Amino acid sequence: MTEEDNIQEITLEVSDQQEKPEAEEVPEKKIKETIQKIKASASEEDPRPSSQLNLRTILGGDLLTTEFVRSQIWLFVLIVCFSIVYVAFRYQCQQDMIAIDKLEKELKDAKYKALSSSSTLTEKCRESHVLEILKQNQDSLLHQADQPPYIIEVPE
Repeated sequence: MTEEDNIQEITLEVSDQQEKPEAEEVPEKKIKETIQKIKASASEEDPRPSSQLNLRTILGGDLLTTEFVRSQIWLFVLIVCFSIVYVAFRYQCQQDMIAIDKLEKELKDAKYKALSSSSTLTEKCRESHVLEILKQNQDSLLHQADQPPYIIEVPE
C-alpha cells in the first residue's frame, strides 16, 4: 500500500466514526489499528531525490533535502564565515582608502603653503628689499658699505 492509500483509508475511517452516533462506542481494537496505520504512514524522513538532476529539480528545491543540508552544514557555515570576513575586510579597506585620500589632500595643501611661505621669505630676504627697509628706518645703525670688501690672505 502506498501512503496515499493509507491516508484515504484513514480519512474514510475517521469520517465513518464521525457519522456514527455518539452513543455507539468504537472498539479499542479499531482505534489501535488506526493509530498504527497513522504511525506507519507518517515518517520524518524526506523522500529520496530522483537520480536525475535537471533544471526543474534544482529550481523546485528538491536538491536541498534535509539529509543533504545536514551533511553539508559545516560547508555552509564556512561559506557564511568567509562571506562575513570578506565584507568586513572590504569595508575596512574602503575606510583606509578614504583616510589615505584625505591625508594626501592635506599633504598637498601643506606643500602649497610651504612653497608660498618659502617664496614670501625669499622675497623679503633680497638685498634690495633689505636696503629699502634700512633707508626707511633712519634710526638704524646699519647702513650700506661705502668701501668694497677687503680680501685678507692668510699664509698657510
